[in-house]
Amino acid sequence: MVKVAVLGAAGGIGQSISLILKNHPLVDELALYDIVNAPGVATDLSHINTKAKVTGFNGVKELDNALTGCDIVVIPAGVPRKPGMTRDDLFKINAGIIKGLATAIAKNCPKAFTCVISNPVNSTVPICAEVFKTYGCYNPKKLFGVTTLDVIRANTFVSECKGLDVNKTDITVIGGHSGTTIIPLLSQIQGTNFTESQIKSLTQHIQFGGDEVVKAKNGKGSATLSMAYAGAFFVDKLLNAIVLGKTVTACSYVESPIAKADGVKFFSSSLKINKNGIEEFIPLGKLSEFEQNLYNECIPQLKANIEKGVNFVAQSKL
Repeated sequence: MVKVAVLGAAGGIGQSISLILKNHPLVDELALYDIVNAPGVATDLSHINTKAKVTGFNGVKELDNALTGCDIVVIPAGVPRKPGMTRDDLFKINAGIIKGLATAIAKNCPKAFTCVISNPVNSTVPICAEVFKTYGCYNPKKLFGVTTLDVIRANTFVSECKGLDVNKTDITVIGGHSGTTIIPLLSQIQGTNFTESQIKSLTQHIQFGGDEVVKAKNGKGSATLSMAYAGAFFVDKLLNAIVLGKTVTACSYVESPIAKADGVKFFSSSLKINKNGIEEFIPLGKLSEFEQNLYNECIPQLKANIEKGVNFVAQSKL
């Protein structure tokens, strides 16, 4: 029996990802938690004729029950970005939310795979890690920052630009999950050449796709539907690893040795994942000069983002 919990299930991302997961053949139980309205979402989804049993949990008092026995926890909780907001602006609001949820995971399902969607991911993943360490249950092989939307955007935009089959396009995206820390490795796409202007415009399109959505929705939402699809896509990979015993490949923001020499503890890159978590960190390969410059520029940003998350937990202990 496989149990998946969605924390923040009544929100824009949460409702959509819950709908997709309700339809997943490998999910037996789907626990939906939020501070309000989760039982309503659960009742709605429970009428769908797929096997997953859906239950809703409202408020902090019911959080423990939502998490008990979970194999995978997905966290889209928190506030979305609004026009003019940076991911750093979000930090002030979402950091406390993530810390509380991570504490509950540590107490109720410490061996679960934890998938963090809540922004700013560059900082919220380190927050989870520090909380798990406090409770003696941190397993770096099972904590993931979901950067799948960056990969999906890269696949979509590049396929449209070059006339490729989007279903056969799989671009590695490294770095972090905000703005210029997002580095699509366009030079590594086999058999495809880009002009310098195409590389620059595609890279910016991928890096700031989230801002485009916020602007297009006129301040009334962020990238909820595409993020829910991306999150469910990543969870599908984990389910194939956990339930079917497969080794899957995916990009994710995790504690990593890839950029450790540059003083960066968390980094997004391509991984091999099995039922026990991260099995292998796939080397970055040769970067173009353009990509190497992006890498060099993202390092100090990532350091600052990570330090911000670590310091938040340290200061909250005082």
